Amino acid sequence: MAEHRSMQRGALLDAARSLLSEGGTEALTFPALAERTGLARSSVYEYFRSRAAVVEELCEVDFPVWAAEVSAAMRGARSPEGQVEAYVRRQLALVGDRRHRAVVAISASELDAGAREKIRAAHGGLIAMIVEALEALGHEQPRMAAMLLQGIVDAAVRRIELGAAEDPSAITEAAVSMALRGVRG
Repeated sequence: MAEHRSMQRGALLDAARSLLSEGGTEALTFPALAERTGLARSSVYEYFRSRAAVVEELCEVDFPVWAAEVSAAMRGARSPEGQVEAYVRRQLALVGDRRHRAVVAISASELDAGAREKIRAAHGGLIAMIVEALEALGHEQPRMAAMLLQGIVDAAVRRIELGAAEDPSAITEAAVSMALRGVRG
């Protein structure tokens, strides 16, 4: 029974990812979740009390996976500059991934304090990884520099997701170039 519940919960989270990546947070409704999973709407409420609860669980499940992928890419780099480059490249490489699109949709939405706190904590983990590389590069204000660097990444993510005129690889190269020039400055 517990295994069945866990499978249904997984199916609901997967449906939530799809809905978020297709239509943002407006698309994430209990009727839509019920329709996607073939569950009765009342069953959806047995698993989650609200949309915010779905979002919170997605944050708990998906953010650490995403952050771990960025962290692994950074660990493979041989220098602080290489770490910065890996940090930017890996995040942009994850843009097409449904988990990432869901995370971005979640980040852009109106969330309750609990969900926002989880997102901040996960983002904080990403930022902490890059602060260390920036300290190694001799930045006087590595935390501020890390926030600005993440701003470049976020802007590039939005540009790729909008299907801008440029090719995603051109956006990635421009973001990497700006990041590296900026952190050397």
